[in-house]
Formats: sequence, C-alpha cells, structure tokens
Amino acid sequence: MNTVNISLAKSDSQVYEIASLAEEIWHEHFTPIIGEAQVNYMVEKFQSYPALKSQIEQDGYEYYQLFSSHTFAGYMGIHPKDGALFLSKLYIKKDCRGQHLATEALNFLIELCKNRGLKKIWLTCNKHNDNTLAVYDHLGFVITDEQVADIGNGFVMDDYILTYTL
Repeated sequence: MNTVNISLAKSDSQVYEIASLAEEIWHEHFTPIIGEAQVNYMVEKFQSYPALKSQIEQDGYEYYQLFSSHTFAGYMGIHPKDGALFLSKLYIKKDCRGQHLATEALNFLIELCKNRGLKKIWLTCNKHNDNTLAVYDHLGFVITDEQVADIGNGFVMDDYILTYTL
C-alpha cells in the first residue's frame, strides 16, 4: 500500500521540481485536448518556475507536492479568496493516476478549509477534459457555471467551474 504525503513547497528547488513536473504532465495530458501550441503557451504563462514563483510571492498562492510512497507524484496550487478555496492546480503524473491521490488531496484540502474557516472549494476544468471531469464528479464536485477566458496570444480557456461545498 502506498503512503501519501502532501507537503508545502517552501524552497526554490521545490518550486523548480513542480515546474518541471508541470511541463511533463501538461504535454502528456493536454496536448490531445488543446494542442501543442496552447500547451506550450500555458505552461510558460502559468506553470513555469517564474510564473509559479510570482503566484506565490505576489498573489498569495500556496503550492504543495504530492508524494506516493517516496515518488514525487503530483502537485496542487491553491489560493484562498472570499471565504472559499480556489484549487488552481491539481495534477498527477500519468503513472501515478488511479492510486487515489486526488481523494487524498481533497481530504487534505477539506481539513485545510475547516482550519481556515473556508466553506467551499472551487476550480476550473476544461470542458473537454472528460476523465478529469469524471474524477471531480466522483469526488463530489458539482458543475456550477462555465466560462470562456481569453488568456492572450489568441488562446482561450473554455472551462466549467466546479464547486465542492463543505
């Protein structure tokens, strides 16, 4: 049985590790959904080391590393806002999926929300990311809205907004 450990990324090297894993996961998972050009753009704009570092230092984001046994298996980025927790990022390596890491991450976030007095968790998910939408549905998230966001360079994010109420 795998043990799951979730730890706050505090050092530059941990943030670099997250950015490196982000590039791997995004190219593997999202290229078939949104295409290589948009993946390259989004990784640089939102998932690169400078982007993550800026989100942490300037925007109040927190990044966590997920370990399955001793393997760096994924990461998540969160941002508390307006009595809720925005789950900006939750990504798991392909060979670590199916190990209930998303369930462990959600349980971790639920406890974090309770400790901080937050009443819900919300996120955005690409409308064509069917497997991930199914996982969030299984975890108890509900589609509460949708949005199309212009992210520049001729690209948009066409997403559902999903909410988990504590």
